[in-house]
This record gives sequence, C-alpha cells and structure tokens, in this order.
Amino acid sequence: MSRVALVFGGSRGIGAAIALRLARDGFDVALTYVSRPDSAETVAAEIRSMGRKALPIRADSADPGAITAAVEEAVVHLGMPDVAVINAGLLRLGSVEGFPLADLNQMLAVNVRGVFLAIQASVARMRDGGRVITIGSNTAVRTGSQGSSVYAMTKAAVAGMVKGVALDLAPRAITVNNIQPGPTETDMTAAMAERLKEIVPLKRIGQPAEIAALASWLAGDEAGYMTGASLTIDGGYVL
Repeated sequence: MSRVALVFGGSRGIGAAIALRLARDGFDVALTYVSRPDSAETVAAEIRSMGRKALPIRADSADPGAITAAVEEAVVHLGMPDVAVINAGLLRLGSVEGFPLADLNQMLAVNVRGVFLAIQASVARMRDGGRVITIGSNTAVRTGSQGSSVYAMTKAAVAGMVKGVALDLAPRAITVNNIQPGPTETDMTAAMAERLKEIVPLKRIGQPAEIAALASWLAGDEAGYMTGASLTIDGGYVL
C-alpha cells in the first residue's frame, strides 16, 4: 500500500522541496497552491517522473472550506494521508504603530487559524501512527528585526499550538512537530539574501533541501518517539 503525504503550500520554496523529498522517500504527494498553478504543476511533474503519484490542488489556507475540500480531494485520489505538512504562510512586515488591520487579519487567518484547521482536517482522515509537521519560524524564538512583530506572534502561536495538539493526538500515536527555519533561500528572502548572510553565524542562509531533510526524518519511523517539539534550523542565528 502506497504511503500518502499532503503538503499545504507545496508549490514553491520550502514546501516544494519537502514535497519532492517525500516523493523520493516513497510517498504519493498532494500539494496545495494559491496563485501559481504553473509552479505546482512543475513540482507535480517532477514527482511523477520519480514514479510517484502527484496531485496539485488549488486551496487558499485563509478559506476554511478550501482546507477541508483539499483534504477530501487528496483522500479521493490518493488515499488517506500518512503525513500532513502545513507549510502555507504569509509574511507581512510593518511597525505596530501603523500595521493595517486587514494584514493582521489575513496573517492570523493563514498562519494560525489555517494551520489549526489544516491539522484538524488532515487528522480526521489520517491513519493512526501518522505524522503532522508544521513549518514555523525561528522568529518564534528571536524576532531580531523591527517590523516583524505580527509574523513572530503567529509563529510563536504555532509553536504553542503544536504542544497541545501533540497531547490530543498521542492516544492515536500521531506525532506532531514543528520545524522553525531561519533565513532560507526562497522567493521571500531573495531581496535580502546578502544581508542575511552577515547576521547568521554560519555566514550563509539555508537551502530548502536542508529543511526538507529534517521534514523527511520527522515523517519517518525513526522519529516516532518525538512529538510536541519545535526544532530550530537556522545556522545558529538564535543562539
């Protein structure tokens, strides 16, 4: 029986790297996207080239109905998920003095409510012994720059959420863990990559494949005794 992974926000950057790594690990993969069907299909095509099934699904994580529908579509086409990765997220920067309410609401909807609802919908259809992996941020530990209060707040909320959800799902042997990347080479960091290198002790930013390798381990059998943890992978930035 094939193993199935569902990656929310899997068309680009870290999410795409995780989707591809899980496919290499032997999973069929459903991945959600919002605005880039071309990127999602590129990832899906590469997964299929490995001999695995791939299903791109358009689903906005700000829409509760879309989250539930994405899980149901994945189950219909691929089967019950063994692993759910919640990577979808938004970054809006700005000082507390003038941060727009609309941006605040949108970030809370995607980065906090959307994560909770994606977990809720996924585990409702997940086999016992499954894996839930959230992608947070090292800003939950150290904000480090002005204008990131809302983003840091949402990622700290995810780290706290994971602890409680892990206890809820422990009777089903479903583990729940949170990866907290630091600066990583994605579209989000392209404009500030050189500056970021200078503030990371290892003097480089991370690669999506490195985050995906940690997700791969958390999705595997060897991580079965770890749950409720937040694992920071950031080149030493928060030390």
